[in-house]
Amino acid sequence: MLASPGPVAAAGHRAPPARVRRSPWNRGRDRVIAAVIAVVVVAVGLVIALTSDNLHTSRALADPPPALPAAPAAVPGSMSQLWQAPSSATPVPIGEDDTVTTADGGEVAGRDPLTGKIRWHYTRENLQLCTVDTAWGRVNAVYHKSMGCSEVTQLDPSTGHITAQRNGDAELGTQLVSDGAHVTTTGKHLLDTWRDDLVKSMEYGKVPFIVNPNKQPRTGCTYGTVAAAAEKVGVIERCPGDPHDRLTVYRATAEHEDQPVVVFSTVLAGSRARVVAMSGDFTAVLLPDRKLLVIYGPDGSEKSAYPMDLPASDLAADPAGGVEQTSRTDSAVYWFTGTKTIALSRDDLTPRWTLSGTLGPGITFAHQLVVPIKGGLAVLNESDGSTIRTVGVDRGAYEGVVRLTALGPVLLEQRGPVVAALR
Repeated sequence: MLASPGPVAAAGHRAPPARVRRSPWNRGRDRVIAAVIAVVVVAVGLVIALTSDNLHTSRALADPPPALPAAPAAVPGSMSQLWQAPSSATPVPIGEDDTVTTADGGEVAGRDPLTGKIRWHYTRENLQLCTVDTAWGRVNAVYHKSMGCSEVTQLDPSTGHITAQRNGDAELGTQLVSDGAHVTTTGKHLLDTWRDDLVKSMEYGKVPFIVNPNKQPRTGCTYGTVAAAAEKVGVIERCPGDPHDRLTVYRATAEHEDQPVVVFSTVLAGSRARVVAMSGDFTAVLLPDRKLLVIYGPDGSEKSAYPMDLPASDLAADPAGGVEQTSRTDSAVYWFTGTKTIALSRDDLTPRWTLSGTLGPGITFAHQLVVPIKGGLAVLNESDGSTIRTVGVDRGAYEGVVRLTALGPVLLEQRGPVVAALR
């Protein structure tokens, strides 16, 4: 038996055709919208490309440099200039891994110490450097963006490779203070501290984006000088309601980065105070109103005080960037007041001797202590500050502060916005 056929159209009539769904993109209006969207996407991509950091960054890397000759057995009797280069963003000359790093404008450059030839560079063509310094054997370059000194690039000084980057909240005019394990940015309202991978470990002061309120110990304060040692940061605070300046020492790291752990905080016996240096558990503070250098112990108690009568020109204002001009050797901390170099014991910061008429703190070069003076260098007995001999250096018309760094047989001088290499 045959199966019954399905329904068919009545004789003389065709079945209606199946209904076909029309694509929405067949309408002219929809095609115009799609075209506009495509144009917008291309335009946005072009804007991003034109304003991206990569487009305005140029780099050249290098192989590790050959080893430098060793330093001489003693400071040479004469030294001449090998080269000089602009380096306005370095407060102190940077010599690491047999390379001199200079920083000016938007460029950080690694140079051959003997010739000054650029081996590598990292250049931000659309940004200016705020400050550049060294810590952990690396170079930390802080750039100025719209929010202040907020972009940090860490570089290997021997090759120029980037080792870390971060965005932060440092203020204009900031400098970097290191305790060996952490770096802290200075500022009038906020201090930021980072680990060696540039991860933030502490923020102290006026936090820009508050997540947990009421975590800072005080509000409305401004900050003066800053120092650091032994994973602690010391700062002079000027707070409403305090009769004088305040010294606060807090830890460079804590369980919560926005909740500082204060070691001690004490109101001082005077204003215009300055943290000179920290070493271990000791903090040295200059009290200009009382003409004293006061040493504070680990609990904030006054351990000792020493007369410190300095010229008014040395005390006119806080130092640039909120950092006193100091240097360290194995046995001492050297503090340049503006007209004098004062040796402080590295054990407890006790003053040991003073040399007047200097241009900066001292360093060890060729196994001897050298201090910059007008017309050259003084080679000193480190135990008592007596002058062994002097070495002439032609600095041309420059007569300002000189900061020193030694790198093998080369002595580097920071003369304002210029670094010069001597041998």
